Amino acid sequence: MCCGISLNRDWSLVVDQQRALLITRPAARRVPIGGGQMKTVMVNPELCIGCRQCEFACAVEHSQSRDPFLALFESPQPHTRIHVEPGPVLNTSFPNRCRHCSPAPCQQVCPTAAIARNADLDLVLVDPGKCIACAMCAMVCPFASVTFFAAANGASPRIAALKCDGCVRRVEAGEVPACVEACKVGALVYGDINDLVAEARLRLADLTLTAAASIEVPSQPDSVEGWREFGRELTTVAGSV
Repeated sequence: MCCGISLNRDWSLVVDQQRALLITRPAARRVPIGGGQMKTVMVNPELCIGCRQCEFACAVEHSQSRDPFLALFESPQPHTRIHVEPGPVLNTSFPNRCRHCSPAPCQQVCPTAAIARNADLDLVLVDPGKCIACAMCAMVCPFASVTFFAAANGASPRIAALKCDGCVRRVEAGEVPACVEACKVGALVYGDINDLVAEARLRLADLTLTAAASIEVPSQPDSVEGWREFGRELTTVAGSV
């Protein structure tokens, strides 16, 4: 309590006003596929529940049959390119995937030019026919997103680098990546990077205001409040002269 005014009550009013602004502000628009914007899959780890549906969808999408039943009997067996790792607390997880960096360290160190960038879609892709499985790409990847499995390459499968290809086939067809389509909680979203970041800012602002509303503002010591009250009164007197 300060000068008969509840700081907590006043702060709550500010919070309500700011939240009202967030609600009335238009949400970040979903960008349609195509149009030359920088599109990516953004991860919202706080929403991930560890269901691993994205892993399953990814493996099926990159199977030969693209059928969830027939894929089980394929050789080589399809593998996911997104990896859901458990968090330190139960029911928390983080879906990790290639970020298609620019410049991409994996592309820079590949001795056989097996890794190249698709300029039209801004995706870093691996050519298994050129890959010699030297693992240089895995050593320099800052996100540990490169794995090595047998890939169908010509007459017989061979070990090659495996990473997210951004679902290039689906994107070219005007669809969203398989992992995003499979995610039902919004932990994986696809669109223009700037719009996705703006959406994340709104979510963070709402979380911050909600947390701030629950904080009890401590009262000032009598000595401090007395000095400030003296300053206010002095200002009032000076203004009335």
